[in-house]
Amino acid sequence: MDLAKLVSDLAKERDRLSRAVKALLGSASSPGSKKRVSRPKGSTTKKRKRGGLTPEGRRRLSLAMKKRWRERKMKK
Repeated sequence: MDLAKLVSDLAKERDRLSRAVKALLGSASSPGSKKRVSRPKGSTTKKRKRGGLTPEGRRRLSLAMKKRWRERKMKK
């Protein structure tokens, strides 16, 4: 394995990544640009809590939906 070629390839890769980072930071923080950069959808830092219904709340929701469906059926 040629050590000089390996180092050369790594330097090229470093330069390429450096340019990519500068391009990304330059587009996000340019003085004329007021556009906000948002995170990708799946990259939230906090996990969303699910299933927060209590048994009483679930029962009330069930009764309200049954009432709604009954009234809707009576209109037809």
